[in-house]
Amino acid sequence: MPDVSLLHTLRGHQNPIFTLAVAGHHTLFSGGNDKGVVEWDLQTMQFRRILCAVSHSVYALHRIPNTDLLAIGLRSGEIMIVDYVEQKLVTKMKTESGAVFALQALPEKSELIAIGEEGVAYVYDTVYFKLLYRFRVSKETVRTIEIDSAKSTVYFGDKSGAIYQYDSAQYELKQQILVHKMPVTSLCVVGEQLFSGGRDAKLYQLSTADFAVQHEITPHMFTVYGIVANADQTQIATASRDKTWKIWDPKSLTLLKNVSVDRGYDSHFLSINSILWQDHKIFTAGDDKMIKVWELTAD
Repeated sequence: MPDVSLLHTLRGHQNPIFTLAVAGHHTLFSGGNDKGVVEWDLQTMQFRRILCAVSHSVYALHRIPNTDLLAIGLRSGEIMIVDYVEQKLVTKMKTESGAVFALQALPEKSELIAIGEEGVAYVYDTVYFKLLYRFRVSKETVRTIEIDSAKSTVYFGDKSGAIYQYDSAQYELKQQILVHKMPVTSLCVVGEQLFSGGRDAKLYQLSTADFAVQHEITPHMFTVYGIVANADQTQIATASRDKTWKIWDPKSLTLLKNVSVDRGYDSHFLSINSILWQDHKIFTAGDDKMIKVWELTAD
């Protein structure tokens, strides 16, 4: 069972934080309702700089693997590509309508997928950022993407509660299933299982082979905004609007740790909107405008 301790609280945002991204072991990016994407130094645990100004709320951040580029998805439907080493704007793309809620890269194909309010996926190359494909996933808003590179698969979760499985080679629909009674808000692949969290406060464990539901639990009181796994996929963590984040055994969905103010931790006092897991650290951020850096050790 893991032991959790708070390493540091990063303060500086003036509005709710919606999304986090890391670059290596020393840099963290955060975005939300503020007018800029913030860069943090994880060695000193200090504010480093405003990486770039933005005209609208930031809903998605994604560092493109094997590059010095950060993709930024905005409420306006714009996608900014910023070189975070040289601190310069590389290019901007624009979806047809609505906000961009999710960004994910496929490094083996040098492609970036963006999707959001209009339910249409946009696929760009990550060299020249030209639009390669555009296809409708859903008539509803899509808030989350999950990549399974080992199986050349992309998963999308929409507002109706449906999950879609696409082949990432040609972006052909393989299967879909209506799982949640409310919007899908988080997805995570662990081995042969796909974990799905929703606004209905449910967590489902599905077989990636046939979408059969293997487990169903209610891990939180409200929306499950994030599901992440550790490097060896022996544990998963969930974060919620109910101000808590929790660690689980992904095989049995046994609760291993419950982190919240009520449990005596110096944690968040409003909705947790984003969670990341890197090595022995977990990063959480939310509506209270703070980022918490947690350290995990064996109990």
